[in-house]
Order: sequence, then C-alpha cells, then structure tokens
Amino acid sequence: MAKHGVSAQTTIADSVRVVGIGVHSGNRVAVTLHPSDANTGIVFLRTELAGRDVEIPANWRAVSNTDLCTVVGDPARASIGTIEHLMAALRGLGLDNVLVEIDGPEVPVMDGSARAFVEAVDQVGIISQGVRRRMVKVVKPIRVEHNGCWTELRPYDGCRYEVTIDFASPLIGRQALAFDLTPKAFRTDVAGARTFGFVKDLERLMPMGLCRGSSLENSIAIKDDRVLNPDGLRWANEFVRHKTLDAIGDLALSGAPILGLFRSYKGGHRMNHETLKALFADANAWAMVDMPIRRESPAAEIGTGHSAPLYRPDQT
Repeated sequence: MAKHGVSAQTTIADSVRVVGIGVHSGNRVAVTLHPSDANTGIVFLRTELAGRDVEIPANWRAVSNTDLCTVVGDPARASIGTIEHLMAALRGLGLDNVLVEIDGPEVPVMDGSARAFVEAVDQVGIISQGVRRRMVKVVKPIRVEHNGCWTELRPYDGCRYEVTIDFASPLIGRQALAFDLTPKAFRTDVAGARTFGFVKDLERLMPMGLCRGSSLENSIAIKDDRVLNPDGLRWANEFVRHKTLDAIGDLALSGAPILGLFRSYKGGHRMNHETLKALFADANAWAMVDMPIRRESPAAEIGTGHSAPLYRPDQT
C-alpha cells in the first residue's frame, strides 16, 4: 500500500446520528451522516429552514468566514459553522463521500475534539466504493505569510503535517507536531485533542452573542497560566495537536485528499484557507491525479459497481 493509503473512494456503510450543542449558539444540534455516491464529495444539508432544504458543498470556494471557526455557505441564505472538527474526522478516517444532514447553523462541538465523530463512524463502518480516488497533488511550493505567521504546501509522496504554535502564555509556549496522516495516526495522535481558549477572551466574546455553549465539558479553559479543567490535559502538547486537527479539517475543503506536505507556524483558520486559495490560484502548483486501484482482498471486485467492505466495527 502506498503512503497515501487506500486507493478507492469510500463512504460510510450506514447512516449514523450525533447530537450535541453549538459552541456559539448554545443550542441543541443534530447531525446525521449518510452514505453518499462516489464522486459526490462531502456535502452539508440544512434541513430546518422553513419550506426548503439547502445543500452546501464542503469546499474552499464556499468558505464565507474564518474568524473564530470555519464557516461555509452564504450567511444571508444558509451557512454551516464550526465544521473543522467533523471535516477533520472525515478526512482523517479516509472518507471521500458523505452527506451531512444538519438541523442548525453550526456543527455541534461535542467534547471540543473530533472523537465523537470518529466514534460515530466506527458504529457503522467504512466501505470501499470501487471507484478511483482522485487526489490534489502539490507539484510546487506555495507559501502564505502574515505578521510573522506562515503556512505552506510542498510536494511530498504522502500527506504530512508539520505544525508549530508559539504562544506568549508559558503554559503553552512553543509546541510542534509532525506526522504522516493515516487513519491510525489520526485516531491516536490528534482526534481527541480539544479546542482551547483563554477565560479573558471568553468574557469578551460572550456579551457579543458568541461562545454561549462553551464550557469545561467541551474546551480547555486557561486562566492565569493554569488549566481550569479538573481532569487537566489529555497530552502535555494537546494545544498543538488541536491546531493540527483544525488544519486537517480546514484543508479537507480542498475537494479531494491532498498529496503533499503542509507546514505552518502560528497559523489558524484564516491562513489555512488562504493556503488553499493560493494553491488553486496557481495552475502550475497542483495537479489532479487518479490513484491506481489496488485489490484489497480476493473478494473485493473493484470496478464492478458493487461496494466492497473496507472497514467495519468490531461487533463482538
């Protein structure tokens, strides 16, 4: 198997539902993940709007805001916010085609990580669709810089992330994480890393109608250079792990898995999005490539139009 993993497109084996609260609205939100046809990608479907359902593609072209989270869609018509953790789970697990039905304007924050979405996928499993996976291959370096921060994409035979953060807070300081993205690495290294924030910022944002659903149940709270969560951190470097999770989710809006190396220093949602914009603005910087189909087992008749089991949860 090549470093870039499974070569056929995938979807989930059955529908599965996740319910939680929106971190900004504080309202209950239900998300149902549905299997989707090959070559359809990840699509959001708003279902609670009066008299109409609205489809919003999970694509960099649809991004409308990156201030506190990543938002896709037209805010005046229909949009979906805080999509990055769910998108990271779908990309991290190697899912290509999923319909995301949602009854509110933001994806529920759950515990502040991607863990609940991984567990939901594990409930139903993943199937191969017998259709070639297409990937966005980075063929020349692209770099974005802003106020001493930078992000870049470089050619690489695989999908690799090298993320560095540097905070003035001595609790966080400078942290770095580097790894090749595979479903196994995603599960063990970043899926459970929670979002974090400073209490002083929360006190400023809440009167503005933001972060109403934020709590110690779904984020790491920092005050006076200490963690307020009773259980502390899941990793000593959970902060950079979460920033890597965000980057995976933001770059999942590329429309297809990226074959390349992503590096960042003090990046964030805005710069992640700017990196995709810069990449696709230069026709010489990328190419869409088809991955050769590899037979996973004698029973998987790839190319017949029938789905072949790729992963199913342990039913014992």
